[in-house]
Amino acid sequence: IFREYFMRVLPIDSSNLLIDLDKAKQLGTSSAADYQSRNPFHYGSFDNFLPEGVLDKVLEDLETMPAPVDSYNRAQEKLKTSYNPERLPTYTRNLFYALNSRPFIRFLESMSGIEGLIPDPYFSGGGIHVVANGGHLDIHADFNFHGKMKLERRMNVLIYLNKDWKPEFGGQFEVWEDDMSKQIESFDPIFNRMACFSTSSTSMHGNPRPVAHPDGLPRRSIALYYYTATWDGSKRAHTTKFRPRPNTVDKRDWKIMRQEFAQDVIPPVIYRKIRGPLNRIGF
Repeated sequence: IFREYFMRVLPIDSSNLLIDLDKAKQLGTSSAADYQSRNPFHYGSFDNFLPEGVLDKVLEDLETMPAPVDSYNRAQEKLKTSYNPERLPTYTRNLFYALNSRPFIRFLESMSGIEGLIPDPYFSGGGIHVVANGGHLDIHADFNFHGKMKLERRMNVLIYLNKDWKPEFGGQFEVWEDDMSKQIESFDPIFNRMACFSTSSTSMHGNPRPVAHPDGLPRRSIALYYYTATWDGSKRAHTTKFRPRPNTVDKRDWKIMRQEFAQDVIPPVIYRKIRGPLNRIGF
């Protein structure tokens, strides 16, 4: 069941995509209590998040797509493709820049209580995400370390681009207990709904229900990730950690499990040297 927590619009000018700093901070402050009260990790959702017309212009831009940056088609992430903002038309590219700007960061900080959030200028793993009909993304915790910037991942923002989306079309965003004992919440990826959450190695989420649009249309979203300079030697970097739902046909990610086992038993200095060869042979 999805509960509509917020019905507030981001104070962004639809023509130039400038965000009002003070109003953005106020929006975050007014949403903080609800956001920070959610468990097992903090999360929330805003309906009609961007002013009318902004995402219509994005959809116009997406009528012609560039070559994808990444494509996945395996048991855990099936028929998923991502497109880097730098290769998209001007309006959509500038929207990504706006969502990496100081006013939007202040909104996220005020809402989440996480100070010192840092946007990703490389959009690593972010951009436009497309899940084709029949595709899905199993429940997982995201990678926690930005290798290029040496930062700790702390927040995700997702804005859905799917007009007239119905529950039977699948692709619902799901929040799960960290031990995968039960689903906490599920909601539809409807047009102009923004979902955001604080990330950790146990923030289990995904869209495991396959997309099943009767006209064969994909599920599309905007995805951005935010970090803090809090990484230290006590923390262990990991890639995306998939976990199967109980009593389902979800598959365990044995490749990653073997890598984690090797990291546990092999001395760090040796593991770092052989990690590349292990990855290349599919260890």
